[in-house]
Amino acid sequence: MNPALPPALRPAAFVLAVAGGLGALVLGLVYAGTSGPTGPDATLVDALAWSGDPWWTIATVIDFVGEPVGAIVTMAVFLGLCWYSRRPRTAVTGVVAVLLTVGLTSGLKPVTGRYIHGEFLAYPSGHTGFAAALTFTAALGVLGGLRRGPASVLLVVAVVVAGAAMGWAEVTMGAHYPTDTLGGLGVALAVVPVTALLIDKGATRRTQ
Repeated sequence: MNPALPPALRPAAFVLAVAGGLGALVLGLVYAGTSGPTGPDATLVDALAWSGDPWWTIATVIDFVGEPVGAIVTMAVFLGLCWYSRRPRTAVTGVVAVLLTVGLTSGLKPVTGRYIHGEFLAYPSGHTGFAAALTFTAALGVLGGLRRGPASVLLVVAVVVAGAAMGWAEVTMGAHYPTDTLGGLGVALAVVPVTALLIDKGATRRTQ
């Protein structure tokens, strides 16, 4: 049975996990209790918030992936592909990792107490966490058969692109500051490898 966390990708996955977890923690401590774009955010918001069409339309489409209906559709496609490729561990990992990531990003918002527009809790971004967690899980499943070097590079690229795309959309739509999206990405990076490893260990024990 195909593992959720292929041996060739374990080093890269756990480097991402440590970097993501520490990054999310540091950013959370730095921006806790703040409101308004400060520091790097002040510059990045102007650089990333692209106004007018087609950018607003593109951002809306990307954002839809993280909305309830869009997330359900995306998860259904993901699970269908896992079933077609006979990767049950990847399917279970995707569901659990997404639920944990979304749960953590939601639970951390009132803890950090960072606001946008004066009334909406912002850190970390759940939309970015969702996109990154699902992409991370899918990439582990797809790239596991490649050599370690190329597979590791492609894994990093896939997760960064997914996080950057959703992060850009959230900033463009005014839903988050750039560092909020980095926090959501960090949570996803920390959650997925641990979840995949536990799913593999649990499945192995059942077959022994």
